[in-house]
Amino acid sequence: MERVRAIGRGWVVRDRVPGPDVDEFAEPERIVAALARARPGTLLAVQHPHRTPAALAAGSSLLDALPQARAELAHLRRNAYREVRDVVAPYRVDGPDGTAYGLLCMVDPAAVGHTEDVYPDVVAERARVLSGLGCLTSAAMLVPVGREVRLTELVAEVDDEPAVSVVDPGGRRHWLWLVGPGERQDALLAAAGEYPLMVADGNHRVAATAGLSGLLALVTAGPDLRIGPIHRALVGTGLTLADLTAAWRSAGLKVTQVDASTRPSPGVVVAVAGSSAVRVELPPGADHAFVETVLLDKALGLDPESPHVRPVTGGAPVDADALLLIAPVPLDDVLAVHAAGGRMPRKSTYFTPKPRSGLLLADLDSDD
Repeated sequence: MERVRAIGRGWVVRDRVPGPDVDEFAEPERIVAALARARPGTLLAVQHPHRTPAALAAGSSLLDALPQARAELAHLRRNAYREVRDVVAPYRVDGPDGTAYGLLCMVDPAAVGHTEDVYPDVVAERARVLSGLGCLTSAAMLVPVGREVRLTELVAEVDDEPAVSVVDPGGRRHWLWLVGPGERQDALLAAAGEYPLMVADGNHRVAATAGLSGLLALVTAGPDLRIGPIHRALVGTGLTLADLTAAWRSAGLKVTQVDASTRPSPGVVVAVAGSSAVRVELPPGADHAFVETVLLDKALGLDPESPHVRPVTGGAPVDADALLLIAPVPLDDVLAVHAAGGRMPRKSTYFTPKPRSGLLLADLDSDD
């Protein structure tokens, strides 16, 4: 199987992605809330059929809800998308967190290097959705591990009328062009596959495509790729900041009171609850894995995979007991771990700017 190739059969959105402006990889609670407010007929409901109001009211499992999702997807592809064949899609995203040029195409999942550990239950759920729909509705973001990546320049040179131009809720403008068979497509694919590829965003999506015919991916080298932090919110634990402080001190950690506006730094976690905060010093070389295994599991008795611990990229949810602020991981650290054949702890890297979910869909059956 070729490492990168064109999309054999796909669908490009005619106007805007149908449904609420909530990405499918938001927290499940946000997905449920968004679907509860939305009208019927949304891509989000196709991606999360067991989280719709009707499915929740009926107690439907994911497998129970998939037939309706397939029917809804077929309706959306007929009415909100137009079919395309044998294309690649040069892509640009431009916003407050930088600019990235890349190529939407199909990638062999076996040729992609993972950068983070994953949650097995999340992978299993995504795999069931993918195999049940037979369609890829979101792209992973992959980064070529190499210098002077030609792809960035080739995509930046595209000045045709875009097939899609939309602005997302974060104020980022997304442009998407379509390029059919020919020299230009060949050059773009050659540049996208020139170097080994590692996951920047979408480790669960990549893992869920294991054994399938392909992965829809945005291959990009930036130029403004950034890594933001992924924090941990404690929800429904009943723990106060005083409880956290006592538990962490009992675990041998240095904990001091600080202003709630204090930001984390490498080797330091800041726990915020309301207008109060504490600073937790980690041992040298400690990272997200230490936060999960010691601060959460050992000291607090909280399973990092439980609903009581939510990975978040913004502020604390309204029902959070506390928010554990963690410093972003430097890109050089990610590259060093990848080069050594290792993986970062799960939910430790948040690359931006990201592609917009649902602008281009890809059929799995056409890529067997």
